Amino acid sequence: MTRWVEERLHRDFRIALKADKVLYEDETAHQHLVLFENETFGRVLALDNVIQTTERDEFIYHEMLTHVPILAHGAVRRVLIVGGGDGGMLEEALKHPGVERVTLVEIDPGVIEFSRRYLGSICRDAFDDPRLELVIADGVEYVAETQARFDLAIVDSTDPIGPGEVLFTERFYAGCKRVLAPGGVLVTQNGVVFLQDEELRTTLGLLRPRFAEATCYLAGVPSYVGGPMAFGWATDETAHRRTPLATLRERFAAAGIATRYYTPEVHQGAFALPGYVQAAMAPRGGG
Repeated sequence: MTRWVEERLHRDFRIALKADKVLYEDETAHQHLVLFENETFGRVLALDNVIQTTERDEFIYHEMLTHVPILAHGAVRRVLIVGGGDGGMLEEALKHPGVERVTLVEIDPGVIEFSRRYLGSICRDAFDDPRLELVIADGVEYVAETQARFDLAIVDSTDPIGPGEVLFTERFYAGCKRVLAPGGVLVTQNGVVFLQDEELRTTLGLLRPRFAEATCYLAGVPSYVGGPMAFGWATDETAHRRTPLATLRERFAAAGIATRYYTPEVHQGAFALPGYVQAAMAPRGGG
């Protein structure tokens, strides 16, 4: 009998991917995990009935959450990734020769062990890179207590349910601001705006009092259905978002990175927001 793995993230909307072969299924200390093969998407990882990543389209999500802030900033040396146990974000960040250190904070060591074994096409050899500092800890506590400072903080969280819920709170975002070096950038995963507008509105509502600029940019990820996905953007250096196209092209060429989605032109265009996304970003009762 054919098995379908159904995503139950949205109240009024569900999708299902056919599991041609279930490779692994387990209940960790934090969540239910299942990995399966799908002819279209390759290996697919789902946590608590929510699709997290697929081999075929992960590059879009990971490229846009790393290369956009790194190339906009222009001098990122230290990167913090909260979450990201699949190693995809880590692998993209380490492609930049100017990055000297990446600190990955993951609460569930089982996800990392699992990814190294089953998702090598996504993480590759990133977990063996000497520039990696791996911290098994609660991300909320880490950003509240660490003395380290970062040029870029990437929140590669699950959706705000279960273990990921704490990564959408005022305390967590205050900690993210605390660990940023002057001119640093914070980027966040904020779901599919058409179906999760409150998620983006809440995040920006918590970031705006703390940063000179808080907005979002977009990318279309096929397995995250319902429209383009929003990535939160917050910084005190407003010039970063307005980095000229010629400068982005120069930095991209100098980095020597091969990408499948990111281009300097896509980078600039990602900040051009449709009207409904602008409306979703407005405070409740705003226009």
